[in-house]
Amino acid sequence: MVSSSAVNVTSVNAGTGKATTASAATGNGTTVDLVPELLAWNASHLAQAIHTREVSCREVMATYLAHIDAVNPRVNAIVSRVDNDRLMEQATERDRELDAGRSRGWLHGIPQAIKDLSDTCDIPTSLGSPLFAGKTPEADGVMVARMREAGAIFVGKTNAPEFGLGSQTYNTVFGATRNAWDHALCAGGSSGGAAAALAMRMLPVADGSDMMGSLRNPAAYHNILGFRPSFGRVPHGPGPEIFGHQLATEGPMARSVADLAQLLAIQAGPDPRSPLALTEDPGVFRQALPGTESVRGLRIGWLADWDGYLPMEDGVLDVCTGALGIFEQLGATVDAVRPDYTPERLWECWLTLRQWAVAGSLAEIWEDPERRVGLKPEAQWEIEQGRSRSALDIHRANVSRSAWYAALLKLFERYDVLALPSAQVFAFNVETHWPTEVAGQTMDTYHRWMEVVIPGSLSGCPVISLPAGFDARGRAMGLQLIAPHRRDLDLLRWAAAFEAAEPEWLGREPDWRPNC
Repeated sequence: MVSSSAVNVTSVNAGTGKATTASAATGNGTTVDLVPELLAWNASHLAQAIHTREVSCREVMATYLAHIDAVNPRVNAIVSRVDNDRLMEQATERDRELDAGRSRGWLHGIPQAIKDLSDTCDIPTSLGSPLFAGKTPEADGVMVARMREAGAIFVGKTNAPEFGLGSQTYNTVFGATRNAWDHALCAGGSSGGAAAALAMRMLPVADGSDMMGSLRNPAAYHNILGFRPSFGRVPHGPGPEIFGHQLATEGPMARSVADLAQLLAIQAGPDPRSPLALTEDPGVFRQALPGTESVRGLRIGWLADWDGYLPMEDGVLDVCTGALGIFEQLGATVDAVRPDYTPERLWECWLTLRQWAVAGSLAEIWEDPERRVGLKPEAQWEIEQGRSRSALDIHRANVSRSAWYAALLKLFERYDVLALPSAQVFAFNVETHWPTEVAGQTMDTYHRWMEVVIPGSLSGCPVISLPAGFDARGRAMGLQLIAPHRRDLDLLRWAAAFEAAEPEWLGREPDWRPNC
């Protein structure tokens, strides 16, 4: 429940970002100055301003809470809000720590909202399911704990679809999250709440997770960045199963590559509870990223629609080829390529491993008839299919996955990075659960329209979704870049070069200011 002392910005000048309301009551008889212009700052600028005492943590928190109160109802991105008075107390404590010469880290005093699939010890984690609504885990997840230790203050959770299933963020607990650019459209998913909150400037950076494009699809729909790290880069857990399920990973989302890298530096690194975690020092992601010269001579393999196999909505490929043109202007080469691997085999591999993973994680619920009826139809379908798979099916799927990785290694002998659209359709009506048809082709499952992301998901390689631009209707699309395993830093460098070239669409933003 949000405190009645919630602050409100009543008016913002579209040119300066300065509000007519200069201060707000906190509920304890004091007032806090609002600094609305800081909403336009990216996280790196905000972190610097906090540490140089240009702004206080209390000012930052009051300003963000006022903004969330004003604009979150438009998109329904942040849920399970924490009491404002409690948040102001935490901000006050962060200021005291800075007064004493102590900083917790880059996120010190910065408001954050954790995706509602990741455990938080002091905020309910509903998983978008009525079966878990209002339930608070006993401990933070590994990534959440790292962000908390780095000084973040959690104001709530970001909305996600039930159990993260489907690239459309809606559920029966909190409702649907709407696209920041057009509130009649969906936000993508499953990190749709995080993406919409970022685009609406309710958060300076955000965490997310990605199994079937959940960091990439919503980033594409919001003209921001989503980064799926190399598998093992960001340890997941703790959980009951830490060896078998290797399809999903957590990672960062941001409005700038520098912010993306800084958040990854906090999230990444080994943990003894995650034996498959990568051991490289995550501090490498804190280094300054180079300019446009880093992509001169870069070799890009453009998979496009896999030689016609993947149906694409009109305009998707055009937008993405426009983004690839930026790399060509910087001295990169772009060649059309078709992998020496049948996409039908890749899809069957994905179905088998995903169904097995989902069935395993939800088996306890399924076995209880009273709780089973609380699962949405897509979840029930995944479990039914997974329960029908044999051990030999799983083995064969893993062999297929291994063969895909081998095919990628051959491609990486010729290319530094591979490119694909981040989605096969633009954002669609928020009332539509999932597209049943793409370019005249019927979709036979609720997630077939996102088949374009599984080459990256099954590879275990780092994948970034770059803002690729907009179609004639003003809908955003993203461009996936897949780099070789553990080449996360190189991928960030190439993304930084793209950003430094300043394609005009990177400067566009939705109407995130409160109504006057």
